[in-house]
Amino acid sequence: MQTHQLYINGEYVQSTGNETIDVINPATEEVISRIPNGTEEDANKAIEAAYNAQKKWAKVPSNERGQIVRKLGDELEARRERFIELLIEEQGKSYEHASAEVELAIDYFRYMSEWARRIEGEILPSDRPNENILIKRKPIGVVAGIVPWNFPVFILARKVATALISGCTIVLKPSQQTPNTAVEFTRIISEMDIPAGVYNLVTGKGSEIGNAMASHPKVRMVSMTGSIGAGTKIMEAAAQNITKMNLELGGKAPAIVSEHADLDLAVENIKLSRIVNAGQACTNAERVYVHEKVADTFIEKLTKALSEVRYGNPAEDREADIGPLVSKDRLETVHEIVERAKEQGAKILTGGKPADVERGFFYEPTLITNVTQDMEIMRDEIFGPVLPVMTYKTFDEAIELANDTDYGLSSSIYTENVHEAMRAANELEFGETFVNRENFEAVQGYHAGMKKSGLGGADGKHGLEDFLVTHVVYMQYKDDIQ
Repeated sequence: MQTHQLYINGEYVQSTGNETIDVINPATEEVISRIPNGTEEDANKAIEAAYNAQKKWAKVPSNERGQIVRKLGDELEARRERFIELLIEEQGKSYEHASAEVELAIDYFRYMSEWARRIEGEILPSDRPNENILIKRKPIGVVAGIVPWNFPVFILARKVATALISGCTIVLKPSQQTPNTAVEFTRIISEMDIPAGVYNLVTGKGSEIGNAMASHPKVRMVSMTGSIGAGTKIMEAAAQNITKMNLELGGKAPAIVSEHADLDLAVENIKLSRIVNAGQACTNAERVYVHEKVADTFIEKLTKALSEVRYGNPAEDREADIGPLVSKDRLETVHEIVERAKEQGAKILTGGKPADVERGFFYEPTLITNVTQDMEIMRDEIFGPVLPVMTYKTFDEAIELANDTDYGLSSSIYTENVHEAMRAANELEFGETFVNRENFEAVQGYHAGMKKSGLGGADGKHGLEDFLVTHVVYMQYKDDIQ
């Protein structure tokens, strides 16, 4: 079994602490690797390295940075199967979903590399004679990138590619539960001709490393994907230096199923929401509001679809639809939420308990009815293969119920009525609304939440701009040159 190292200033180094953290395969419950439980001193060294490298990195012509970012995608593609294997092993995704995540990460590096020649400024007319006003877009500086366990390859790409193409340097902290893919990516970095300090990897607990990174005065932006609780602590730490926040903090995505919906389409995509990554995805439907006229048919179809989902160890069964939850704690938390819903009168139509297996953190795909808006299961993020369903009478009621949440990341509607679709697009209070399709964003879009789902965003032009600062130059000149 391998014990990994930190990567700071272009070198593999030991942590200044003596502790390690076991990495567990959630399908077998076996220890598959160990990582350093990094210290604040380790984080400080990585930040200093990134700070010292950033000014030189920003001066590298953007097209050269673009070539490096594209090569990272090429190298990731060359090791595609290795990353899929590691992702399945450490995170528990099905082979199909692990493959899709790695492909998306490859695409993300290539897409972001194309922005090398597209970072634009402006020239504005001045109110004064003999003056031009120049608006320049410059890299923000050192970025602390905190990656979650649910999409450890794709979100690594989202943070690293954007930072490097914009001229920033980065200190990356992967989740302690899924660090092996980040370690493998770091191996790619170490084999390429990238200046020391541009990319650094520090492993450890978020409560220690993450807060140390966020509070450091030389970190100019924290890009974090995680829970509201973790995001709140990071914001508190960053407030000491007024450090910019770029946060995605979860969701409680509603799916509205109209009386005018294609029910088979709605069932297929909503089922997908609950089995992609075993329901551990911030954007996917976490609660359904179905019109009372079609509720019986919809619920019957969805119950059948979820009851037919096959779970298994994805390393052994490539045809398994769903893998395990990421940890024993997650398994217990999901089941406790379901049990509390039952105590409050909810009805389990399928699933409702941990899977009957010898090993692994598997939970049965679960459909729940007879719920009310005030129940925990309708208000708090479940993050598991569990779906509560309510009915509604009027479209106004559906919109009101969907918006009644502290979250504002993702939402969806299924309808063949253009008027309903347009009202949803205008009235739903979420960063994303998906109409008659699965809940997953495009790399050229903009993935951002409202309310407690976060600050800033990722992807596309606007995601890149979050890693840049504006510098205005007022340039006066003489017209009587001698």
